[in-house]
Amino acid sequence: MFLRRRRIAIFLIGDILLFYLALVFMVTLRFPSGDRLGVFFEHLTPFSYLTAVWVLIFFIAGLYDKKTLFFRRQLPSLLFNTQLVNIFIGVLFFYLIPSFKIAPKTNLFFYLLISFSLILLWRLYGVTLFPSGKKQKALFIGQENNFNELVGEINRNEDYGIEIVRPIDLKSIELASSLHVIAEEIPTRGVFLVVIDMHNPAIEIVLPKLYNLLFSGIRFFDMHKVYEEVFQKIPLSLIDYRWFLENVSFSSRGIFDFFKRVVDILIGFVLGVLSLIIYPFVIFAIKIDDGGNIFVLQRRVGKNNQIIKVLKFRTMEFDDEGRWEIGKINRVTRVGEFLRKTRIDELPQLWNILGGSISLIGPRPEFPDAVAYYSREIAYYNIRHLIKPGLSGWAQILHENHPHHGTNTEETAVKLSYDLYYIKNRSLALDLEIALKTIKIILSRKGI
Repeated sequence: MFLRRRRIAIFLIGDILLFYLALVFMVTLRFPSGDRLGVFFEHLTPFSYLTAVWVLIFFIAGLYDKKTLFFRRQLPSLLFNTQLVNIFIGVLFFYLIPSFKIAPKTNLFFYLLISFSLILLWRLYGVTLFPSGKKQKALFIGQENNFNELVGEINRNEDYGIEIVRPIDLKSIELASSLHVIAEEIPTRGVFLVVIDMHNPAIEIVLPKLYNLLFSGIRFFDMHKVYEEVFQKIPLSLIDYRWFLENVSFSSRGIFDFFKRVVDILIGFVLGVLSLIIYPFVIFAIKIDDGGNIFVLQRRVGKNNQIIKVLKFRTMEFDDEGRWEIGKINRVTRVGEFLRKTRIDELPQLWNILGGSISLIGPRPEFPDAVAYYSREIAYYNIRHLIKPGLSGWAQILHENHPHHGTNTEETAVKLSYDLYYIKNRSLALDLEIALKTIKIILSRKGI
């Protein structure tokens, strides 16, 4: 119902099957006679490799993102542009790997045209084929901002398959009488789902009646868990010491941390060596521009509140660990502006990754002064330093208004809610999702 992952899995499996169905159609159209089965199997292996790459491109392009899954207005143009990229990859694949002994120029064009048509129809109308498309009546019981934000999101988006019969704000009703009446009316209203704030003490008086509804087939969801799944962040109103003790444990993450470090070393080394090709051009451009220092070494706060030093290409006229001289205006240089837009200024941090002070994926490290300020203003802010910071993170790809420079308590609190989501749910699959979305952002030249 609320599960975005279920919908992603459905569309992912459908996309893969349609890629193979498109291959069947292509062989049937291009080879109306002869050994069509033999031709199919001749194309099956290379096109299977390509299907894996193309699905990866779909992820990078955002075809499995929430906005694409739920709001399909831009789907045709997005899918078309993605298929253009897939054509380019397919051409390179067959001409750079001649061992397959086929160079399907026309076949590749027909194949991608057919697959584009099939996948577009599937994405636009496939969801109606599933029973989950039928709306289920629900009762929402909660309080304050998180409750209103969640109800508004569900009401705006029909694809959640939920019809909210009645949103009940615990702050605006007579609890003792109204909740008992509401609980008794639930079976008569055709309500199948009840989303309730389990952490609110006000609902204690009605829990026995709600318990009895289990025997009527009513399903119950904790409002905060639904909020977390819908918005992919942790509601800060839920956070207290109990939450951390229940959800932030490192005892079972040893294997994950080991593999994460192995991936950091392998990818960091490969990308670090490859990036050396760019260094001479960057050095030359910086020296021609203003003749200043090539690198800056900035102090940041790392895991366990330890101070780390992060290496970057200099992008501003002067930069001393995020501080500048009084009376001077610090500006981004002409070359620095380009380096920032292309993220080339971040490349030296690959050596920090190899050194182990940061990871590829994790909360972005902040300046010590900013950390000291936010730790005073935002409750539990320091919890983000329980894990190693990263080059890119969950907050960087989802929080559009996070402050790049200066201080902004309100937006940083929102950013913390995304960081907490990552700390709670961190896994290799989530890291892969962050990596793919980061690639998409870099290619689209959006800020991280």
